[in-house]
Amino acid sequence: MPLDPQVEAMRADRQLRDVPQLYAQTLAEARADDLASIQAAGGQAEPVHYVEDLSTDGGLPLRLYRPDLAGPLPTLIYFFGGGWTLGSIDTADGITRRLANAVPCQVITVGYRLAPEHPFPAAVHDCHDATQWIAANAEKLQVDTSRLVVGGDSAGGNLAAVTTLLARDKGPALAGQLLVYPNTRYGANTPSMMTGDDPYLFNKTSVSWYWNHYLTDAIDGLDPLASPLLAESHADLPPALVITAEYDPLRDEGEFYAEKLHAAGVPTTLSRYDGMVHGFFAMPGILDGGRRATAEAAAWLSRTFSHG
Repeated sequence: MPLDPQVEAMRADRQLRDVPQLYAQTLAEARADDLASIQAAGGQAEPVHYVEDLSTDGGLPLRLYRPDLAGPLPTLIYFFGGGWTLGSIDTADGITRRLANAVPCQVITVGYRLAPEHPFPAAVHDCHDATQWIAANAEKLQVDTSRLVVGGDSAGGNLAAVTTLLARDKGPALAGQLLVYPNTRYGANTPSMMTGDDPYLFNKTSVSWYWNHYLTDAIDGLDPLASPLLAESHADLPPALVITAEYDPLRDEGEFYAEKLHAAGVPTTLSRYDGMVHGFFAMPGILDGGRRATAEAAAWLSRTFSHG
């Protein structure tokens, strides 16, 4: 189908204002612009019963969102997007508040280190280490370890997928994985990547720019901890919801990953949002598709937690 009318309006506004792509800016400018644009498109931040900034014993920052429920609580560990280069706990704040209220569940966001200052695999180790630390400190954090899910959008979806691979062998046990338009394959030469060249939307140049910041050497892109699609086995991973967007260069690799999971016997739901673009999950303030996807993710999480 064509671009959703709301997406078309967003694109036309960017074209009219000649908004520069993030990859055309300095890293400092791109980081500031990324936060501002996400906050503008996310809509009004929802109040949550309890919010606390804390850190792991290793000093990794976390933010905890807790609804008004008695513990121990079903918990989503969330990894923000931004191509491993941009993004922060603050850029995920709108998403995590909405999910905490809608499920309802506790959400803990991980402030993993960014590239290029900390290239692959720093973010991978931060996310898995944080997941292990949260599980090990379940009593203090009011976490129900039988109902522990990881999730994220874009690069955060990549890190969530990779964390499940590590957790399968090294723990902790996970009840699910929420993957929103995840990167799953470095150097993907898919139809959605080849046609994703719109200068006013996230495009294939954007994808390359992020990977080039994340990887020290292209050979690292073949590591399953960078490209989870290349993992030797996807068996025995937790149930997954994979959300993709029709006009997203990452669409095909996200859908290929869902197919890999399904073929390995992993209960997997794949949901493509026609007419949508990369980033729409964080844009419920201007895109109805973002609100629908949030509702779908919340419903899936609720069902997943009910099986824990």
